[in-house]
Amino acid sequence: MHRGAQEGAMASRLLHRLRHALAGDGPGEAAATPEAEQFPESSELEDDDAEGLSSRLSGTLSFTSAEDDEDDEDEDEDDAEAGPDPLPLGDGTSGEDAERSPQPDGQRGSQLLARQLQDFWKKSRNTLTPQRLLFEVTSANVVKDPPSKYVLYTLAVIGPGPPDCQPAQISRRYSDFERLHRNLQRQFRGPMAAISFPRKRLRRNFTAETIARRSRAFEQFLGHLQAVPELRHAPDLQDFFVLPELRRAQSLTCTGLYREALALWATAWQLQAQLGTPSGPDRPLLTLAGLAVCHQELEDPGEARACCEKALQLLGDKSLHPLLAPFLEAHVRLSWRLGLDKRQSEARLQALQEAGLTPTPPPSLKELLIKEVLD
Repeated sequence: MHRGAQEGAMASRLLHRLRHALAGDGPGEAAATPEAEQFPESSELEDDDAEGLSSRLSGTLSFTSAEDDEDDEDEDEDDAEAGPDPLPLGDGTSGEDAERSPQPDGQRGSQLLARQLQDFWKKSRNTLTPQRLLFEVTSANVVKDPPSKYVLYTLAVIGPGPPDCQPAQISRRYSDFERLHRNLQRQFRGPMAAISFPRKRLRRNFTAETIARRSRAFEQFLGHLQAVPELRHAPDLQDFFVLPELRRAQSLTCTGLYREALALWATAWQLQAQLGTPSGPDRPLLTLAGLAVCHQELEDPGEARACCEKALQLLGDKSLHPLLAPFLEAHVRLSWRLGLDKRQSEARLQALQEAGLTPTPPPSLKELLIKEVLD
C-alpha cells in the first residue's frame, strides 16, 4: 500500500510539472515562492529510494553500461568521483513484478494517474507549445577510448517551437556538466546555492543505477538553470549547448565532410533559436555561413541562397561587417544560378567595393569559416 501511494504521488507530481512547463511561468513568480516550490524536483529526489530505478526509467532512458566495476580502476579522470551522490531516485516496481503481484488500491490509483498523464500529454503536445526549454537524457553510453573511459549522455532539448518540431540532440560527458556547474558557481554564487549537482564518486561510475541517477539529475540541473533568468542568459550556459557543435561543424567543413557538418550546423542553428539569446556576437552569422557552404557543396543552391538571405537580414546596414561582402557575393552567384533577381545584392556589393570596404573579389564564405577561431 505504501509503495502504491508513493507511485501515485509521484505520478501526480509529474502531471503537475508537465502542466507547469507547458503553461510557462510569469517573470516574477519564481522569485516570490520559497526554495522548495521554486525547485520542486529537489524535494522529490530527497525522499526517493533507488530500488527499481532502471526498470522505471526504461521507458524514456536507454543506456549501455559496463558490467559492475570490472574496469573502475581504468576510468577517466573526468569521471573518477569522490563522495556520495546526493540525488537518489524514487522507489519503483518492475513491470514483471507488477504482473505477478496483486494490485492494491493505491497501485491501481497510481496506474490511473499514469494513464491520465499519458492522455494529457497526447492531447496537449499538438495544441500547446512549451514556454520554457525541457531536457531529456534519451541515451547514455559507456565509451572506451584507451586509456580513457567515460559515459556519453545524449540530451534532447525540447521547445519552445512548433509542436511537430523535432528536438535538438547533443552529446555531453559528466566533465562537461561539471565544468558548466563550476563556472556558474564562480560567477553566480547566490542563484547557484539552491541548485543541486551530482557529486563525484570514486567507484561504480559505470553501473546502470549510477548512469540512470545522473541522467535524471542532469535533466533537473539544466531545468533549474533555465528557471532562473540570470542563469538562463549566462554565456557559459550558451557555450555549453552551442560551442562544441560549432567547433565540430567547422572542422568537418574544412575537411570537406559536408553532409556530416551540415547536421551539426543545423543543430547549432536550432539550439541558438531555442535558447533565444545570442551565444556570441557573430555565431548566428557563422552558423548561417556554414549552412550556406554545406548546402552549396551538396548541390542545394536554393537552401544555400535562403541561408544567405537570412544572414543579410541579420546584418542589416552593417556595411563594415567582415561577413557582409562574402554573403552578398554568395547571394549574387546563387541567384544567378537559380535565375532569380540579384540586382539589389549586386548593387550593394559594388558600392562596398567602390568605397574600398572590401577587396575585389571578396573572400568566400568558406575561406572565412576556415580562418575563424571559435572561442
